[in-house]
Amino acid sequence: MPAPHNTDISDIDKIKQSLSSITSIGSFDDVLAAFGLLDMPKAQKYGIMFGFITFVLTVIAVLTLLTLGGTWKRIEQQAKSGESATAPDSVTQRKRRALLLERLLEGREWMMKMNYPKKQEEKNDEFTPLTKMLMTVAPKEEDIPEGYEDNYKRAYRRCQDKPGGPILGGRPSHRFEAYARAYAGCGNRTSLAYRWSYARAYESMAGKSHESDETFKSLFRDRPHDIIGRTCRLEPLDADRHANDLWEITSGNAYKEHKAYNPDEVWGFLDCGPFETPRSLLESEVFRQSENRNRSAFAIVESITDRLLGAIHLTNDDPKNLTIQMELPIIKPTSDSTTEQMEACFLLLDRLFAHGYRRVQMCVDTQDVRGKRLPGRLGFTQEGLIPKHMIVKDANRDSLIYGMLNSDWDKGARAFLFRKLHGVAAQNADAAIVAKEEAVYDQEQQLKEKKKAEAEQNNKKRV
Repeated sequence: MPAPHNTDISDIDKIKQSLSSITSIGSFDDVLAAFGLLDMPKAQKYGIMFGFITFVLTVIAVLTLLTLGGTWKRIEQQAKSGESATAPDSVTQRKRRALLLERLLEGREWMMKMNYPKKQEEKNDEFTPLTKMLMTVAPKEEDIPEGYEDNYKRAYRRCQDKPGGPILGGRPSHRFEAYARAYAGCGNRTSLAYRWSYARAYESMAGKSHESDETFKSLFRDRPHDIIGRTCRLEPLDADRHANDLWEITSGNAYKEHKAYNPDEVWGFLDCGPFETPRSLLESEVFRQSENRNRSAFAIVESITDRLLGAIHLTNDDPKNLTIQMELPIIKPTSDSTTEQMEACFLLLDRLFAHGYRRVQMCVDTQDVRGKRLPGRLGFTQEGLIPKHMIVKDANRDSLIYGMLNSDWDKGARAFLFRKLHGVAAQNADAAIVAKEEAVYDQEQQLKEKKKAEAEQNNKKRV
């Protein structure tokens, strides 16, 4: 007679019995035996093992990325809000675009209003509105630019609290004055970070010695609108001041210590030149800037010798989209690829981005081997090629397009170029200055907001 079935066994024991085949697995061979694969060659066994490990690690990695990326949270939010999990249509995507910073939008509106008014008055101004905007701001007799005095006082006090170096004997305020006039000279429309950096660099150069202090004071008296750098300065291109010298250094003739050369080295890839006389250069588009409101030009002058090195032009100004084109500098061959050429481009780029431009473009002839090197040195990105872009000197020109974005400039391109021009120590000091000034500025803003809130509370209590 068969033994009666034990009906008193617990549910846990039943589960243990059903899973006994799994819990009995103690090695990889037991797994293979469970699937009838124990007699396989060793190489295939290892292949299966590593494949299984790879699969497990892949699943873990995917789940980790989904978790860290917030996918589960978004799915939960969509489930609660009832939104579709499918990709949005183009109209919805357009509405979700990030808006520009208020500072950029305000700068755009101001530039369009001031540089390109709807009702343009006929004026024979020496410089275009774009050139005037980029020039250093300076007070005139009974004509102090808006915000200049407040900026000067604020910068003067700030430098008193924290001068950038030792004070010269007999000149207790020379550093404060240099910092203040440079900071105020940047105008109201540039970014604060630019003003701090430019003013500290100016103060450092002016405060080296009594001689340098006198030089910078003289420059401020005689040429207050120049953009000052360490090896060169940018002067608004002026026919009376620069035409003869520019012709001398680009005509190909022997000039001072420089030997004669082929003038096509300068003018070969440009739509104008070479010029036989200074008069023909003066009547060319190089100097006829005032006829085109969307252009600007600056002369590059060497700091030590005060000699003209060349000129640099801006074209195709488009403040509506905050873009502009910087042309290759017209420069004598011996100054090509020099620090002065690089710093001239840096000074202009830095001021353009400080005013709110989002993109600066360079357009170079594909056959201009020497010209194509400069955008790379400056940190520009090659964006494309335009075949049959222009007709230059009755011949076809294909053009390479290079671009620099404000985001690239802020995130590393500026620091890279600054370090190349002035060295690692100077670049580290510049970054530390801007970081310190930002911290001080944030503290001042917080104190202002706190005082404002306290004043509002006191007013409510009185009421």
